[in-house]
Amino acid sequence: QVHLLESGGGSVQAGGSLRLSCAASGNGYGNPYCIGWLRQAPGKEREGVAEIFTSNDGTAYADSVKGRFTIVHDSAKNMFYLQMNGLKPDDTAMYYCAAHPRCPTLRNSRGWLYWGQGTQVTVSS
Repeated sequence: QVHLLESGGGSVQAGGSLRLSCAASGNGYGNPYCIGWLRQAPGKEREGVAEIFTSNDGTAYADSVKGRFTIVHDSAKNMFYLQMNGLKPDDTAMYYCAAHPRCPTLRNSRGWLYWGQGTQVTVSS
């Protein structure tokens, strides 16, 4: 079992920044593992935002967030961060941390095995 706990959501004005955190734990969690950030806005399907594979810290990003979001892995703490800069109202969503032994493609939002409870991000114009 892998447990994921997100934090760091909140409300911010357009152009602002937020950093989301995800703590990974559990006897099923190890190295390597893939951690992803996905989001779901009201009335929309869940979409992959970014993912990182811990063996080499390789990353992938959705086109909509490239150049604005950065996913970071702190291996000493089993922590994962999503640094979000240049936020836009379209980024408003519930953000979820997810885990899988191998990285699903970002388009496959249903391919993840474990999920956190989510943290809300609201961006006002």
